[in-house]
Order: sequence, then C-alpha cells, then structure tokens
Amino acid sequence: MTDFKDRERGEETKYAFDQETQFKITARRNRLLGQWAADQMGLTEEETDAYAKAVVQADFEEVGDEDVIRKVLGDLTSAECDIDEATVRAKLDECEAEARRQFIEST
Repeated sequence: MTDFKDRERGEETKYAFDQETQFKITARRNRLLGQWAADQMGLTEEETDAYAKAVVQADFEEVGDEDVIRKVLGDLTSAECDIDEATVRAKLDECEAEARRQFIEST
C-alpha cells in the first residue's frame, strides 16, 4: 500500500512540475511575441517592455491562445501594420519554440 501512495505522490509532483514548466514557457513565449509586435509597431524600449507585459497579462483572459492573438492582432491593426492573423499565428509558434529553447538552456 505504501508503494502505491508513494507512486501516487510522485505522479502528482511530476504533474505539478510539468504544469509549472508549461506556464513559464507560455509566459516567455507571450513576452517574445509582445516584443516582436512592439518592434513591428515601432515602440520605444520602455513601451516595448510595458507592451510585452500586457501581452503576457492578456493570456489570463481565457483558456487557449485566442486572447493573445486577438490582442496582438488588434494592436497591430490599430497601429496600421500590414500583418495578418496567419502571420501572428506563425510568429506565435516560432516564439513557442524559442521560449522552450531558452527555458531548457536556463535550467
């Protein structure tokens, strides 16, 4: 019985670790996307930092990536940047890979 409880605790610990890791990677991905979008909009360094944080915050509005895509695409459109949704989605995937690489290198 003790082996089962130990195994159960181990699985719960691994699940919590995996969830925390994914959260960190997603936040880093969103920050990278925000920095890219800020560059497209020609924001200053301070504005870029604030905007990247706002993109990270936007991800807490709903489950999934749609809230982040909607924010970035809306902001790029408002800034009259000629970037479509497919480009934002492709950049999001690119940022995901980069965020994962950065996270692995930092551990």
